[in-house]
Amino acid sequence: MHVLNVNFVAIVLAAVAAWLFGAGYYGTLGKTWVAALGTTMETMKVQNAGKSATAKATPFVLSFIAELVMAFVLYGIVFHVGIWSIRAGIISGVVCWLGFVVTTTATNNAYPGRSYKLTAIDSGHWLGVLVIMGAILGGFGPR
Repeated sequence: MHVLNVNFVAIVLAAVAAWLFGAGYYGTLGKTWVAALGTTMETMKVQNAGKSATAKATPFVLSFIAELVMAFVLYGIVFHVGIWSIRAGIISGVVCWLGFVVTTTATNNAYPGRSYKLTAIDSGHWLGVLVIMGAILGGFGPR
């Protein structure tokens, strides 16, 4: 994969779309997600009360950077598979999700005894992210 052939527009677009999906996803499931964490919105507000605006924004910025990296890596996987289509991109995203994301999320949540609901919510988010990214990257193809 030569850097000149990388479709950076598709990668950035995929990351933006995935980030916006996450905002809508957790915006809709926020209260359920907080309950699955074993806390309340009030407790989280108290914990965040003394934080600076920068500290509050950090997780959102980190999420976007992580999604840029994820889109770049998924682009590389689709590139090496060599099939550029929306379907191929989605399949690659689902395979990555199943092989890496859901397994890691389930393992990380199992040790501290977190709820299966939390695992399902977080894994569902990443499935949506990888499907969206795969569709965009596969649909745009290489430069």
